[in-house]
Amino acid sequence: MPLTDAACRNATCPPERRQARYADSGGLYLEVSSAGSRRWFWKFRIEGVEKKFALGVYPAVGLAAARKARDVAKAQKAAGINPIHARQVIKLKAAVSTGDTFRETALEWYEKHHSRWSNHYAIREKRNLEKDLFPHFASRRVSEIQPIELLAALRRVEERGALDVASRVLMTARAVWRYAVATARAPRDITADLKGALTPHKKRHFAAITDPSQLGALIRVIRAYQGGHIVRTALQLAPMLFQRPNELRGAAWAEIDLDNALWTVPAARMKRRIEGKENGDPHLIPLPTQAVELLRKLHPLTGHGTLVFPGERSHDRPISDNTLRAALLTLGYGPTVQTVHGFRATARTLLAEVLEVDPLIVEAQLAHAVKDVNGRAYNRTRYVEQRRVMMQRWADYLDMLTKVDKATAHDTGPRVQAMPIPPDAFGRKAANALNREKEASVDATRLQQPVRETDTRETMAELFAQAVARGLTPPTP
Repeated sequence: MPLTDAACRNATCPPERRQARYADSGGLYLEVSSAGSRRWFWKFRIEGVEKKFALGVYPAVGLAAARKARDVAKAQKAAGINPIHARQVIKLKAAVSTGDTFRETALEWYEKHHSRWSNHYAIREKRNLEKDLFPHFASRRVSEIQPIELLAALRRVEERGALDVASRVLMTARAVWRYAVATARAPRDITADLKGALTPHKKRHFAAITDPSQLGALIRVIRAYQGGHIVRTALQLAPMLFQRPNELRGAAWAEIDLDNALWTVPAARMKRRIEGKENGDPHLIPLPTQAVELLRKLHPLTGHGTLVFPGERSHDRPISDNTLRAALLTLGYGPTVQTVHGFRATARTLLAEVLEVDPLIVEAQLAHAVKDVNGRAYNRTRYVEQRRVMMQRWADYLDMLTKVDKATAHDTGPRVQAMPIPPDAFGRKAANALNREKEASVDATRLQQPVRETDTRETMAELFAQAVARGLTPPTP
């Protein structure tokens, strides 16, 4: 028999029992404890297991309100939703959420993660939000934004001609939506619907010189660079050590052991996923004698501080990304000819094709994620001695390329290898390539003449380098 208001008011628990139940209808009942508390529950079954769902405390929740709450819970169950789980989601959402707008969600995601990113990556992610996403969605609830709306925002980025930026903005949006799903702000990740919707863009490669004679001309003008000592040293080490620009710029004296000719870059400074930065091995870079000499000369100038290449305005920050790019540009090498990052491709190509170094050793020195023949991740701390030999031979090869009399080049020494390969022919390509280069003596008169319209970039670089080397006024444009 259904309960009445009077029955609810008079309901008690017998002294010999801990609790008593007073049934209403449809699984609703009032539970009275021996202490006198009265609470409403709805009894139901899921997969044959009995569950009870709390509906409130009597008399704060009266009989009519309890019946209404039971009907809502029954409707949820009929729709395939466990009302207990639905309530837990609401509580969890309230606990983790400060708001469900796109701006609030995105900023919360950013604050959770940015401390583990590199400064460059953090700035880029914040820019993607503020420039290309917040203007369209800042005050909108994440759950209400539709895929077509996000696509329209990305199309505006594409209209600027920034196809690669549009792809990066989509990646930022994807991370925000996944966080929104995880924190119950959105039912699903709508960015999955945009797969294949953006205009494909050709991946831009960093310009790199891979011709030995052209590289020799470039190294000569780099060594004749008239800028500051800090920038000049960094510029000379860039092709010699072929590390990523950010890793080179951010080098700290504590990472460099000049006595043992070894540079140890912490995992946190490497270009890796977060778990790799936190738990990965450091990257070991054996230093050739030429690099050690350059760093010893620089140490009296910057060795009192933390950074090897501090900026002019602040010794706590390294020289900027643009510093080395600008230095190359002043030497006549713009971004379509040679980039600082491109020295990695330069070394990779010539080490393999000319010096015939085992690709596994080269990839290890580039800090690329490579696997061995068994498919296991390559241990960056292995083959250090082979890499030490390779780095010295590479530095010697660069010295060789800078010689004016290229015909004096000799064999480049023993092969560096991780696995046995035929040793005969090693060094022959290097010697042949150098001997095939055009040998032309340049007299002092020609060095001081104006640059001709027919002069190539390599010719101009050659004239400039030789003029500086001989103490003459370089040719003028």
